[in-house]
Amino acid sequence: MSSEDLREIRSDSPFRHRAEARDAAPQFVLPLVVRMEKSAPPSRTDALEAAARAVLEILADERSTGEGEWAQAVRDWQDARIRKVVRRARGAEWRKAGTLPGITVTGAGGPEAGSGGATATDPATGAVPTAVADTADAATGSASAAAPPPAEVRVFPPVPLDGWPKELAKLQVSGTELDDLHPPAAPDRSRPVLWLSPELEMSAGKAMAQAGHGAQLAWWELSDADREAWRESGFALFVRTADPADWPALTKSGLPVVRDAGFTEIAPGSCTVVADHPSLRGGTAPG
Repeated sequence: MSSEDLREIRSDSPFRHRAEARDAAPQFVLPLVVRMEKSAPPSRTDALEAAARAVLEILADERSTGEGEWAQAVRDWQDARIRKVVRRARGAEWRKAGTLPGITVTGAGGPEAGSGGATATDPATGAVPTAVADTADAATGSASAAAPPPAEVRVFPPVPLDGWPKELAKLQVSGTELDDLHPPAAPDRSRPVLWLSPELEMSAGKAMAQAGHGAQLAWWELSDADREAWRESGFALFVRTADPADWPALTKSGLPVVRDAGFTEIAPGSCTVVADHPSLRGGTAPG
C-alpha cells in the first residue's frame, strides 16, 4: 500500500518510515471477518463499504491511540507492512469471533446496499449486533432471494502475522465471493468514493482488503477537522468500480493510490484503489 503524492507526512502516519525499515520490522496483520450465512450472504458492494468503514472505525477508536489498550498493536502494525486479511464466518463461528475484542460494522443491506451509509458499530463492550438472525442457515432462502441482509464486518486489533487467535485462525480466507443483485447506483460525489480498478479481477475478500487500504490512505492525509467531520458522518463512503476511461487520470490525479504488494491474486505493484475524498481532490477526479 502506498501513496506517492502525500501532502504531509503526519506524525501518526504509517508512511513516516521508509519502506525498507517497514520490511525489516516485525510483521503484523489487521484481521477482518465478514459474516456469510450460507442462505443469506450480503451483497458485494455493501460488504466492501462495511470493510472500509471498519478500518476507519478502528483507526479512529480511542483504544487505538495514545495509551489505549490497542494502541501499541496498531503502532506496531503501522510500523511494518500494512497488511489486512479478510476471513469469513457463519453461525457458531461468527459468534465465537464476536467474543474477541473488536468492532462490528453493519452495512445498509436490502435495497439500500451500496448507499454509502447506514453504519452501525458496536459499543466499547464489544457486543455483536444481531441484524441477521443466528438461525439464517435454517431459513428457506426466501430472504436472500428477496434482498440480501446488511453486511456485517468485524475488525480486530492487529495481531502478529503468525500469531492469529485460534477463534480466527481456523476461519476460511480464500474464495470469499459475493455478488450484487443489481448494479450499484452512481455515488454521491459529495462523499468519499473508493474507486476500484476496472482492470483487475479480485475476489470479494481481496477487494474488501483493498477498500480498507484505500480508506486508510485517505484517513492519513486528512486534517484533524476533516477526520472529525468524516467520523461524525458515520464514515459515509462509496465503493465503486471506476470507468475504464477515467482510470488512467484517477491514478495520476494526486489522490491516494493503493499499490498492492502482490502476496495474493494480483501482480505486485498493481494499482487497485484510488481514494477520492472531497477534501483531497485537486479537480481531476471524474465528474
